Amino acid sequence: MEIRIGHEPPLAGTEVEALVGSLNRMRGYLLWKCGGLDADGIRATLGPSALTLGGLLKHLAVVEATTFAWKLHGRRPFAPFEDADWDDEGWHLRVEADDTPGSLEALFVASVAQGQALVDEALATGGLDFVAEVQDEEGRHPSLRRVVLDIIEEYGRHVGHADLLRESVDGLVGEDPAPGTFPGTYNV
Repeated sequence: MEIRIGHEPPLAGTEVEALVGSLNRMRGYLLWKCGGLDADGIRATLGPSALTLGGLLKHLAVVEATTFAWKLHGRRPFAPFEDADWDDEGWHLRVEADDTPGSLEALFVASVAQGQALVDEALATGGLDFVAEVQDEEGRHPSLRRVVLDIIEEYGRHVGHADLLRESVDGLVGEDPAPGTFPGTYNV
């Protein structure tokens, strides 16, 4: 499967192309802000917060699994999260001793690919009106459209965190990387 992380959504395209394109752009921004760092860089914090760039990669990998497997399709989160210790709050934000920049990036990219495959499955079944398994306290189920919008919002918050963290590590700022530095296309 080929996934185009970080490319601009079309200026004039379908609703699906706009939503998935916006999500992939946010995924790419996160990879860019977290990329090219050493072990200290992915563990750097800012102020009193314990949040790290490596923790953001791991957290959003988990968000892909819980949102698109569990919330969208009613399935257990995909590997390697299917047996996670969900009682341990914050495990998905911690950078462990054996986590490396490369392993965290690979985890994120693999989770994006699996998440996107689940989005594609829902699109093929019911389009943006596909009814998700998750429901609110009144028994209402969101559409795929709403689930994708919610995850774009989640990425938006965390890409903002990544902006601040990355600037504190090595001064990298901006929203438009130089040509050739965006993560681009991944074959997974």
